[in-house]
Amino acid sequence: MSTELIALIVFILLMSVFLIVKRKNVEIQKIIFPLFYFILYKTKIGIGLMEKIALKYRKTIEYVSYAGIIVGFIGMAAISFLLCSNLYKAIITPSAMPAVGLVLPIKVKGTFFVPFFYWIISILVIATVHEFSHGIVARKIGLKIKSSGFAFLAILLPVIPAAFVEPDEKKLKTKSCRQQLAVFAAGPFSNLILGGIILGIFLLAAPPIVERIYDFQGVQVLDVTNASPAFNAGVSINETITGVDGKNVTYTEDFINLMSNKSAGDKILLKTDKKDYEIALGKNPKNNQSYLGVSLSQKAEFNKNLVKKIGTFIPSAAIWIIGLLYWLYLLNLGIGIFNLVPVGPIDGGRMLQLVFRKILKKKGDKYFKAISMIMLIVIVANLLIGFAK
Repeated sequence: MSTELIALIVFILLMSVFLIVKRKNVEIQKIIFPLFYFILYKTKIGIGLMEKIALKYRKTIEYVSYAGIIVGFIGMAAISFLLCSNLYKAIITPSAMPAVGLVLPIKVKGTFFVPFFYWIISILVIATVHEFSHGIVARKIGLKIKSSGFAFLAILLPVIPAAFVEPDEKKLKTKSCRQQLAVFAAGPFSNLILGGIILGIFLLAAPPIVERIYDFQGVQVLDVTNASPAFNAGVSINETITGVDGKNVTYTEDFINLMSNKSAGDKILLKTDKKDYEIALGKNPKNNQSYLGVSLSQKAEFNKNLVKKIGTFIPSAAIWIIGLLYWLYLLNLGIGIFNLVPVGPIDGGRMLQLVFRKILKKKGDKYFKAISMIMLIVIVANLLIGFAK
């Protein structure tokens, strides 16, 4: 059993015990109970801070929240188009992958794997920022926050953590359309902003740190496809490719660039740490491009001089933090824009439903339900294709 799976099991057990002990503050929202349901642990955590921020930065929050509405509708259109177009591609092209998948810390077919500790930290940060932003904008327009706290999507047991803020929904409906939209858009917009900030930090910090820590030594062969040109030439797993046609390969990008202009039938001289191979490239049956038949990864080791000076702990910690930044930006952007899908009770759905009600009056709910159902079918179809491939 992997360390990641053990950590996930321990986390689920600890959360289950915690929720049992705190059951007086727990509310269960049934979906398909007891198979699927939400668990809400209600507290007053953060409400005071939301109040302070809302009062202190009223003008800034107003401008940012209105920008969030514009970005929200642009993102809604973008993610809807992406989901539909990718579903079409996934159906007609066997090699195409669906645009959406469950984000989980276990390797299961059809899911998007994230190592457990990156997963749990990222989910908690994303959920906290998302809901806290809803709360700040709600307080800015004068809505009372009834409670805040942690939530869990339960599949028999609490599995996926989240956070929530519970504003006064009755009073929210009395606010102007623009104010309601600002509240709904605040969560996804905050995730997109945070994702962009972290991406900037990642792009600035990661390259010089990685270059300082690692010595890059070529491209390692992870797998060789049976009956492929590489297999027939005798290339084996764990060999390190160091050159193509007399040109050095230090980074994965070097190899990709050197191979990008090759065509099926071309002969290449592949240099590895074991021997040189003369290989005639084949044709990839999926896309008719040149085909070698290997899976590769960057080969690198800690810089020996650096390790002699400071040991391995600091370099290992630095690389782990860079990995965390990567997942934080990627998941913030992904989950932020997914929350804008016009489906049911999620933020994008509430935004579109409100606008339809405003413009189309009584027919608004009818048209929204139709769009919501179509998008739900598209999402489920993407998920099912991911599991099937």
